[in-house]
Amino acid sequence: MLAATPADSAHASDLGRELGLPVLPGATDLHGCTQFEAVLLCRAGSLSVQRTGRGAPGPVSVDFGNSAMRHRRRAGHNELLGRAVGVARKKLPLHVLDATAGLGRDAFVLADLGCDIVLCEREPLIARMLQSGLQSAAEAHDPWLDQVLARMQLVAADAMQLAPEFLATFDVIYLDPMFPGRDKSAAVKKEMAIFQLLLGTREIPGDADELLHWALSVPVHRIVVKRPARATCLANLAPSHAISGKAVRYDVYQRHLSE
Repeated sequence: MLAATPADSAHASDLGRELGLPVLPGATDLHGCTQFEAVLLCRAGSLSVQRTGRGAPGPVSVDFGNSAMRHRRRAGHNELLGRAVGVARKKLPLHVLDATAGLGRDAFVLADLGCDIVLCEREPLIARMLQSGLQSAAEAHDPWLDQVLARMQLVAADAMQLAPEFLATFDVIYLDPMFPGRDKSAAVKKEMAIFQLLLGTREIPGDADELLHWALSVPVHRIVVKRPARATCLANLAPSHAISGKAVRYDVYQRHLSE
């Protein structure tokens, strides 16, 4: 844990205690730091994860109002996500559980498309980053952000431990397990590198398979799994249908539940 400025010291100390992280001196040089692979950087109430060492990529944070998110809402692949979840097939709002929220980008897109969405994240540090991102977006007093945030709720928990009566309120469960490893020659995006660092041994194929089996046991109308376009299906279970783009595929497991 590192405070970006002296004014952030108290907040950084509180977060360090909350998350069980040591608090580094404010003068710590991240480029020369060898004690830790990454730090959680606290700046004006917002949080980001920064890799240490020379040549490390820039910080990773949750920023729903940045230019990339504003551009993404107009991008064509949002249509694929909306179709997969069923936005056009049922009167809104759809109630969606994002069981693997991560940095919350897909959840934000779905909320922007009109879904009511619960972001579930079991990794405490990532959940805290999501909370910070939601708070920062709310403090921006942007009418567009306010409208989208009103449809988002964060639950810092393992989705598989949620109460059955809570799960029964959803129409759709959305899963975005971590993509399989790329060829060694390919550059790994800094966000993925951070997830690999934070999740460690929990980033295993069997974990994602377990998530799908769990989702299929929940009485929802649809489960959607985000996969690389050419990847195998989770748990080798064929979906009802798939919606594919150039790089991403959405496997849709349609359920026919009695009303």
